[in-house]
Amino acid sequence: MRHPTKEAPTPKRSVVNVVLVSCYELGRQPFGLASPAAWLHEAGVPVTCADLSVQALPESVIASADLVAFYVPMHTATRIAINVAERVTQINPHAHLCFYGLYAPVNEGYLRKLGVRTILGGEFEAGLVALAKRLSANAREDTLQAEPVISLDRQKFLVPDRSGLPDLSQYAYLNLGAGTRRVVGYTETSRGCKHLCRHCPIVPVYKGKFRIVQREVVLEDIRRQVAAGARHMTFGDADFLNGPGHALAIINDLHREYPDLTYDVTIKIEHLLKHCDLLPALRDTGCLFVTSALESFDGEILEILDKRHTADDVRQVVSLFEEVGLTLNPTFVAFSPWTTLEGYRDFLATILELNLVDNVAPIQYAIRLLVPAGSKLLELTGVRQLVGDFDEAALCYPWANPDPRVDRLHSDVLEVVKDFQSKGNSRREIFGEVWKLAHEVYAARALNSLRVLELDEIPPRELLPYLSEPWFC
Repeated sequence: MRHPTKEAPTPKRSVVNVVLVSCYELGRQPFGLASPAAWLHEAGVPVTCADLSVQALPESVIASADLVAFYVPMHTATRIAINVAERVTQINPHAHLCFYGLYAPVNEGYLRKLGVRTILGGEFEAGLVALAKRLSANAREDTLQAEPVISLDRQKFLVPDRSGLPDLSQYAYLNLGAGTRRVVGYTETSRGCKHLCRHCPIVPVYKGKFRIVQREVVLEDIRRQVAAGARHMTFGDADFLNGPGHALAIINDLHREYPDLTYDVTIKIEHLLKHCDLLPALRDTGCLFVTSALESFDGEILEILDKRHTADDVRQVVSLFEEVGLTLNPTFVAFSPWTTLEGYRDFLATILELNLVDNVAPIQYAIRLLVPAGSKLLELTGVRQLVGDFDEAALCYPWANPDPRVDRLHSDVLEVVKDFQSKGNSRREIFGEVWKLAHEVYAARALNSLRVLELDEIPPRELLPYLSEPWFC
């Protein structure tokens, strides 16, 4: 008699508890938590969001978590997350650690040394769901990563789930002057970028590609934030005009539905010139200002960074913005290995000449070039000769200016900016102090006469709208 074969018992599946952690994202309510939270909830995975920029680490939740995933979209966020991850391991040594976002794959080697088991870059939502399912199927055992470290798949996005995040009022606000403030929401219409600027952290991951977030998802995300109190939206795309048709359709729909809602975007100088016919549409649909990474006015530095614009292009954009009635919010890399004392002085003089003093957040006078892992700058022989060995703890390649006076000037400018901002000085007052410092250093050490700047030399203008948290990488 033939006996029936016993089937192996099906492994019992268990649901993992997930905690998504954001450490810093420029005062924004993080899309990088809200979006994957929606995906995980749809997959039936319990998820808790923790934004440590405005709340404490939820240690009791961490203690029972199976998976703790850190969102690392920028350098500062990554360095903070590494420190927090150490605390998470102390609280719960059995938790599976994941880092996801732009700075995760480029720092993969170092993160794995620290005990991070899964690294996800690019389009990370599907990867996080797959990771949660993998841990569930394997009874939380730390199996080898099966998900791609970088995925550029075209995803069908879900409307972000912001229910587990702090209220929008706890984040950066829009300052309109005279004590007028607006609650700010944040969303993204695309990820990645078409362009290959050598210093940009997006390039090593996306390599010139970008992926859109479907229009209906963006609009519904904005509707929910307006219902939660938002009166201004920041679009966090690397370049809002990477897909001009997609962007224009969204802002037109948005303006029809919320004619009083204002917004801001980020756009390259190159695109502002190429699509200058769209500037009136931006203005008419409520755009208050456009952030653009000018980086420098020096032609050699712009060429090294492969910015694809010139100082004359910037002048043209400034003129166009004056004509159209838009506000430019310039950002810079003020200090690099190629910055000279004279070059820094000329940098300040050009800002004065273009009447941009009130447009520039003071921290921009002290931004120093960051060379992260995977940077396209390292393709240049001259750069490789300038930088030292990769500093894993600092997450970058160290460099020093050939002229040590420039590095001392950077330290002094940074100290002045921090000190005067803490005292509540105006942008033009801080500019005046930076100007004085730069010219005193140059005069004393390069035998050049001191050019004293009187604040009344700066042409008067109305207070420009700005976010309470300055923009920088």
